[in-house]
Amino acid sequence: MRARLSADPPSADSTGAGSAGADSTGAAARRAVEAALAELGLPFESPRPGGYLVRLEGQHKLATMTWLIVGTHSLHVEAFFCRQPDENHAAFYRFLLERNGRTYGVHFAVDPVGDVYLVGRLPLGSVTPEEIDRLLGCVLSYSDENFDPALTLGFASSIRREWAWRVKRGESLANLQAFASLADPGGDRNGRGRAGS
Repeated sequence: MRARLSADPPSADSTGAGSAGADSTGAAARRAVEAALAELGLPFESPRPGGYLVRLEGQHKLATMTWLIVGTHSLHVEAFFCRQPDENHAAFYRFLLERNGRTYGVHFAVDPVGDVYLVGRLPLGSVTPEEIDRLLGCVLSYSDENFDPALTLGFASSIRREWAWRVKRGESLANLQAFASLADPGGDRNGRGRAGS
């Protein structure tokens, strides 16, 4: 699945001129975000003041691109999870809604076309390096742990077609091993396609 990331961060709340107190709180929140990212050693881009695009590396979902955006009143968190499902929509979205009851700081949400994100909002006064660490840990955990089950529900036919295509061409199956029982029950699971079959 490929995120449709743009160069521009998603909008948070208004980032126009505010009171001196809001400016001070915003500056403190930006420092807290930057301190957390530096301490965690996470690569990020900052296309504008207060906007941070962070790459979180996982095991199942290899990378979760996450925006941290310091607005006038809150920190907005947004991470692409996967595109809209090809099939089995009710079960796919139900699975994610059930997960929402156990999440902290962020939750699964859909955009107008049905693509799925993890989103959250935190008051600026609550933004500390420790809380940023916790939030990013939650984003990574929820994205990584739920990725394979979500894809199994919403993309089973595509996974089977991809598996068959790779086997036919003798391509590696290594990054599809989580779906072996779905795509090829009892078949070749050694991470290589069966050349010539």
